[in-house]
Amino acid sequence: MTSRRVVVTGASSGIGAATVRLFRDHGWDVVGVARRADRLEALAAETGADVFVADLTSQSDVDALRDYLAELGPVHALVNNAGGAFGMASVEASDADDWVRMFDINVVAVKRVTSALLPLLRSAVAADGGSADILNITSIAGHIAYEGGGGYNAAKFAAHALTAVLRLELAGEPIRIVEIAPGMVKTDEFSLVRFAGDQSKADAVYDNVPNPLYAEDVAAAIVHAAELPFYVNLDLVTIKPVAQAAPHKVIRGELSPKV
Repeated sequence: MTSRRVVVTGASSGIGAATVRLFRDHGWDVVGVARRADRLEALAAETGADVFVADLTSQSDVDALRDYLAELGPVHALVNNAGGAFGMASVEASDADDWVRMFDINVVAVKRVTSALLPLLRSAVAADGGSADILNITSIAGHIAYEGGGGYNAAKFAAHALTAVLRLELAGEPIRIVEIAPGMVKTDEFSLVRFAGDQSKADAVYDNVPNPLYAEDVAAAIVHAAELPFYVNLDLVTIKPVAQAAPHKVIRGELSPKV
């Protein structure tokens, strides 16, 4: 049986890198995409994945990615994972440029990559049969608003809507549209980027939280969804640590039964 190929964006760290590793462990051909060449080269050396350097907010870079993939071979799945949050200021006080950055990477980049790669997914299905997959990694921030979420909530709500519309538009084609919406995930960079490099603020997000999610937990959900039988579609997978009831309700300290 010919190996299936998946493209994973935001592959240089966190959930993206963990997803590349797990797909490779499961025997998939993988193309990891991100901006940082050094991180991608290290990931390629570790896993044997193919990698491609691209800024997904640039249409010319996305076009170059499409052309590279068309030469490489069939593409059976796309994981739109690239994203990020910038700041936690109020709607009134937040920087509009941060909102633009969040919409560019969390929403418009997903549209760019999806539009560019859909013909390749269709070609793979036509050639190999079965189905193709688009898995969009959003956030519980795209389902429940919280103070300080402002631009990130708005961008992830938009990504959630984009995913739902895409599923309607592709109805009738053997292409599954899956949304994975993680809650609190402890990675090296997400909160550090959000707080502009302030390590103390980033660490405080996870302080005394018993077992937050890790990148590997989300990667497991992504790979599981992609490997289900072709007729099974996980429309929406919400995944949170047990200590997090909602974005604004996180238990700190040991979990224990009420007696």
